[in-house]
Amino acid sequence: MSAPRGARVALRIAALLIALGAMVPAAAPGATKAAAEGDVFVAGGAPTVREPVGGDLFVAGGSVDIDAPVAGNVAAGGGVVRLNADIGGALHAGAGQLGVLGKVGRDARVAAGQIEFGPQSVVAGDLAAAGGQVRLLGTVTGDVHAAGGRLTIDGVVGGDVVAGVGDVELGPHARIGGALRHRGGLLRRDPAAQVSGGVQTWPGWWGDRIPEAPAREPPSPTAGWGWTAALVLLAASWLALLPGFLARVSRALRDHPGWSLGIGLAWLLGAPLVLVLLLLTVVGIPLTLLGGLFYVLLMPVAYVSAAIAIGDAALRVWQPEAATVWGWRSAAAALVLVGLWQATRLPWLGAALVSLAVLAGVGALALQLRRQPAG
Repeated sequence: MSAPRGARVALRIAALLIALGAMVPAAAPGATKAAAEGDVFVAGGAPTVREPVGGDLFVAGGSVDIDAPVAGNVAAGGGVVRLNADIGGALHAGAGQLGVLGKVGRDARVAAGQIEFGPQSVVAGDLAAAGGQVRLLGTVTGDVHAAGGRLTIDGVVGGDVVAGVGDVELGPHARIGGALRHRGGLLRRDPAAQVSGGVQTWPGWWGDRIPEAPAREPPSPTAGWGWTAALVLLAASWLALLPGFLARVSRALRDHPGWSLGIGLAWLLGAPLVLVLLLLTVVGIPLTLLGGLFYVLLMPVAYVSAAIAIGDAALRVWQPEAATVWGWRSAAAALVLVGLWQATRLPWLGAALVSLAVLAGVGALALQLRRQPAG
């Protein structure tokens, strides 16, 4: 005799909460797995789904790989989420970086810093995506709604595209069956791109027209070096002023990398929601402004803290006696910062490394602060 529907729903919610609560355990390298009536719940530092799932899949971790088909829906969260197999239902995902290579049987609702639907991907429904960079190279049979920094389409969209983003770029393989309505910055369109319903303005920042995109100029290497040099000086100054504090941050990231990524992701996705809710109240407007400023300033702080932690870890392996010396720690952090900057030249790897560094830095700072004794 099957359990009542309400009990089954409660069981699924409880199991999901347990899985999320167990996200990226501090000590166990494997994953925590539970199943209820065909549904699978997985959480761990780097969970990988290798066996077919007959029901729904709920998975969370620092790095998530779904390599086997899922008959039902998928809800995934983590620093990096990769969907390498087909799913029969809908996709709901939040991550620092999201890659989809398989087929989604229904709608997809995703949010991430970097989002890419590969050339072989198919969304048999509508796609709603929010992220700093959204790349659609596959097929979406329905409509596409995108919000964030930049949208690139070099695939097929059966319906309309509504983009409230900074820039939109249509590649030579872009085929949009409906209309493109764009609210935001610049529109770059390859001559071979096709938009059957035409390009329409959506009342927004630019009024009644979309400005023409100026010719692209290669990024100035001087600007990149200047920013990196400023971060290197910042790291050296912090190591001189707060050596013990940063040593504890490094230890928190070294001992609990999974928890650091999970907490960082929760902050990245949850803090803007809290700020929006505060903005709805008159009293909360000043708090929203202060919170927004803190949110922005925390990003470079977390990035530099993660670089220092990586440098400290390298010193502990290569030169243990120098792991507490200011000069050596500063030099190691500088090398990491330069390496991360150079890695940004790589299309996928660079963005992933920078995103993971920020997430890990935020989480390590939070863990270290939480562990401080009162007073």
